[in-house]
Amino acid sequence: MRIIVTSLAALALWLGAAPSAQAAVTITFWSHELGNDFPHAFFTLRGVPDAGGPPVDISYGYTLRTVSPAALFGPVPARLDLTTQGYMRRSDARFSMMLTDAQYRAMVSLAYEWSQPDILYDIGTRNCVHFTKEAARRLGLAGVDQPRLMKKPRSYLEAVAAANTGRVTRVALDGDEYFAGLPPLPAPAVAPRLAVVPPPVVPTRSGTSSITSSSDSNRG
Repeated sequence: MRIIVTSLAALALWLGAAPSAQAAVTITFWSHELGNDFPHAFFTLRGVPDAGGPPVDISYGYTLRTVSPAALFGPVPARLDLTTQGYMRRSDARFSMMLTDAQYRAMVSLAYEWSQPDILYDIGTRNCVHFTKEAARRLGLAGVDQPRLMKKPRSYLEAVAAANTGRVTRVALDGDEYFAGLPPLPAPAVAPRLAVVPPPVVPTRSGTSSITSSSDSNRG
C-alpha cells in the first residue's frame, strides 16, 4: 500500500506541472458479475497523454483490504485495487470516453485519495460503485446520482451511460472481446515503480468472499 501511495503522489506532482493539453488517454468503466470476487466496479486508463511521457495502461478499483463478512455490519479497512488483466477478462467493459489532461489528472488524484492507509470501505456508503460514481462525477457526467443502484454495478454503469448518450461510447463487451479489439500501444507501458505514469506495481489479487450476492446485486 505504501508503494502505491508514494507512486501516486509523485505522479500527481508530475501531472500538476504538465501543461494543459488534450490527452489521448481513454477511461473505460467496468463491472464484474461474479459475486464472490472483488471489486465489482472499476475503471481503466489507457493511451498516451499528449502532455508527454510513456503510455498509460492501468486499472483502478476500490475494495476491502481483507475480505470478510464483517463488511456486512459496518465500515472495514479498504484498499485501492490494481485490477489484473486476468480479472478484467472475466469482467465486462460498459462504456468509455476520451480524457483531457485535466480529466486525466482528476482520475489520478481520485486514485491517490482513495489509496490512503486510513480509508474505510462501507457497503452502503463507500463501496466500489461509489468509487466509480466519484470518477464519473469528476468527469462531469450526468446521472451519477442513482441511490437505488449503488449495490448494482452493472445497472449503475448502464444508467450512467444512458444518461450521457453522445458524450460516452457504449462498449458492452466482455473482457476477452474487449482486449481482442484493442489497438497496440506505440510503446510498452511504463515499468514498475516509475512515477511518470501510474506504475503497474505488483497487484493484489482479488480475493474470495463468503458474502453472497446475485449477479446484479454485487456490493463492490
